[in-house]
Amino acid sequence: MTPDHLHKCDPDRNMARFYRVDVQPTLFGEASVARSWGRIGTAGRTAFETCPTHAAAEAAAAKTIYTKLKRGYSAA
Repeated sequence: MTPDHLHKCDPDRNMARFYRVDVQPTLFGEASVARSWGRIGTAGRTAFETCPTHAAAEAAAAKTIYTKLKRGYSAA
């Protein structure tokens, strides 16, 4: 899976946000979903979720992307 970059901009509400989802391997054979979010132009925050298999990590990343698209984010 390639990293997915999502943006949500609304000038009327002074909103300029980003969301990034990436699946990365761990050192122990598992997979990790890295999520980064924040205001565009800042470093933002990052959270990691470790999954037992790469397929489970892909499913978690796809669910996150689906949720963010429903909330108004668009692919960059």
